[in-house]
Amino acid sequence: MTDTPAPRKLTLDGVDYPLDSLSTEARNLLASLEFVQAGLVQFTNELAISDTARLAYLGALRREMKAAKA
Repeated sequence: MTDTPAPRKLTLDGVDYPLDSLSTEARNLLASLEFVQAGLVQFTNELAISDTARLAYLGALRREMKAAKA
């Protein structure tokens, strides 16, 4: 017995739309949406990296200021 994958679908406002039924314009808009969502994920990851670096620099600055006082 072979399992056939379920047809891909888009759920929008609680309504399911089979991807193969979308118009060309709807497919283009979906592709643009997916591109933007991927960019947001990348931006979120870069923000997390930058925030980690910021905290590390802040900690190093605190240690340096304490050492300069001693």
